[in-house]
Amino acid sequence: MSQPQPFLAKIANGSLVIQILIGIVAGVVLAAVSTDAALKVGFLGSLFVSALKAVAPVLVFILVASSIANQKKGTHTNMKPVIMLYLFGTLMAALTAVTMSFLFPTTLTLDAGTANQAAPEGIAEVLNTLLFKVVDNPINALLTGNYIGILAWAVGLGFALHSASDATKQVFHDMSNGVTLIVRFVIRLAPIGIFGLVSQTFAETGFSALTSYAHLLAVLLGSMAIIAFIVNPAIVYYKTKQNPFPLVLKCIRESGITAFFTRSSAANIPVNMQLCKDLDLHEDTYSVSIPLGATINMAGAAITITVLTLAAVHTLGIQVDLGTALLLSVVAAVSACGASGVAGGSLLLIPLACSLFGVSNEVAMQVVAIGFIIGVIQDSAETALNSSTDVIFTAAACRAAEAQEAAANPVKA
Repeated sequence: MSQPQPFLAKIANGSLVIQILIGIVAGVVLAAVSTDAALKVGFLGSLFVSALKAVAPVLVFILVASSIANQKKGTHTNMKPVIMLYLFGTLMAALTAVTMSFLFPTTLTLDAGTANQAAPEGIAEVLNTLLFKVVDNPINALLTGNYIGILAWAVGLGFALHSASDATKQVFHDMSNGVTLIVRFVIRLAPIGIFGLVSQTFAETGFSALTSYAHLLAVLLGSMAIIAFIVNPAIVYYKTKQNPFPLVLKCIRESGITAFFTRSSAANIPVNMQLCKDLDLHEDTYSVSIPLGATINMAGAAITITVLTLAAVHTLGIQVDLGTALLLSVVAAVSACGASGVAGGSLLLIPLACSLFGVSNEVAMQVVAIGFIIGVIQDSAETALNSSTDVIFTAAACRAAEAQEAAANPVKA
């Protein structure tokens, strides 16, 4: 007879998704029963997010450098189609948001006060910031979570070690395995962390602050739902010629739910890495595409920038022609790629888009303030869409490449 597993072993081997859902329900119940208790356990959520943010930069640096250093010559990483999917998906998100904003125009009461945060003044500034992130000091990049800089140094080191001895390459491979084990441990703590995040969120805000912005939220969430359940599946089907919904729903369930509550694409990188491994994707691809996607694959951010900008435009009675609307889509898509992968990162790019219509910075920053008010729902849904799409597009590119390879070599020994 087999001995029963210890209680902790059952938890460790149980379904992580079910445990997360239990954590969500428990957090809501605790917030409803005792606000004070819910606020006190909020530190569990902050601790979980901090742990993810702490391990993610090291994971990306070691994994990418090891992957490239140990890559065999002639291996295809499928990065070009992944990047094309990222850019196309972000542009489609902006176009969808423009369409929804015209079908269901939103007006705001611009009395929320002004925000004091500094926002980028133009696309040139956004691109300039990205360029300087590439040449950031590697230690500073790791400390500040600058994933563009981390990627640049990891790729450079990986190529430099490509001709190193097998022993040196094995050291990096072993370090990669070690960091991966730490990441798995942190991810198993997700139910406890999300319990703390949900408890604190409901205790502090509930939904009372959201009722006056119900129409704006409906347009935002409706646009994101169209991308998540219509546009993304269509893109996946076009790439793979297979039923896209098993992949899409799995990514939303296992990546989107966690990202919804951490509200940080950067913090969700370890979760996405593990999901890609579970999907049996090519490590040389996802070790680069996932951290890169956390920086440039920002469909949710493009929707937020577009919808809030057009809400301000409609409020001020400014007429928008088709050409300007298309230009806004491009600007929003490019700006979204420069949004930081942290909570509220897309909101500070709204003044940039508003400048297309001559909207003053003072008014634009009032719109940003409204964005922070609804951020408990908007930013969570945005991050869930952004992060889950990273895995969806990576998987689509990998499976399309596998299908092409199988078609080219129908018979294998």
